[in-house]
Amino acid sequence: MISDFQKPCHSINCKGKLVDLNKPKIMGILNLTPDSFSDGGQFFDEKSALKQVEKMVSEGADFIDIGAQSTRPKAEFLSAETEIERLGNIISTIKKEFPEVLISLDTFYSEVVKFGFDQGIDLVNDISAGQFDPQLLETVGNLKLPYILMHNHSEYSKMHEKIEHEDLVLTLNYFFSEKLLELEYHGITDYILDPGFGFGKTAEQQFQLIDELEYLNFGKNPLLIGISRKSFIYKPLNKSPLEINDETQKLHLKCLKKGAKILRVHDVAEAKKTIGFFETNLN
Repeated sequence: MISDFQKPCHSINCKGKLVDLNKPKIMGILNLTPDSFSDGGQFFDEKSALKQVEKMVSEGADFIDIGAQSTRPKAEFLSAETEIERLGNIISTIKKEFPEVLISLDTFYSEVVKFGFDQGIDLVNDISAGQFDPQLLETVGNLKLPYILMHNHSEYSKMHEKIEHEDLVLTLNYFFSEKLLELEYHGITDYILDPGFGFGKTAEQQFQLIDELEYLNFGKNPLLIGISRKSFIYKPLNKSPLEINDETQKLHLKCLKKGAKILRVHDVAEAKKTIGFFETNLN
């Protein structure tokens, strides 16, 4: 466990706004997709999307993470052009209606990042670690956007294949150490690490990763945790993604105790309660 004396101060610069991540933050998920595993089609039109953003902001979301492409197993693979078409003007509309909220764009395409930047995004959430589009990291660096670096396979078609890890944390630390050099080469100076729950890992490995989370990069960089409605939680319990809130919040609390700085969630109000409990009783 990292001592208080050793804990670094975490912050990111979102287009001139310094965001303090020493106090845990919430990233609310907005899927503009018809085929996401638990909420596909619910927010596919602008009116319902804005209503959901209003709900998440009122419940305490600091970031809204907008994605136009589902990354669940066997989801349809979309082009950059289709992602841009789905996004439409929703980013600029949200920025106009909710100017204080920070918008994260969930994409692995450089062209979509450029489009999102013109629309007003504040950071990029990339599941590919820059591996699916060779221009993505350069684009993010040129635009001076903060970047969420997620552990994943090097190919889109293999991202849900389970990897044999002799030492999971060691594997992720090696992956991140190499990728961070790439980020620095491309001028990306503000970044957040995402262990990639739900991508290329067995259920047992994902629980192990939560148990050993404090050893991931040894707390040097802020961690984002995305376990909301993930199958490694609900499948062993024979429950649906919507029936595991209590179990998810217990795991969120454990992650916060081990150094997580951002919770990426569908249920903002419940995550807010968990962070409040953590700050009052355990921080």
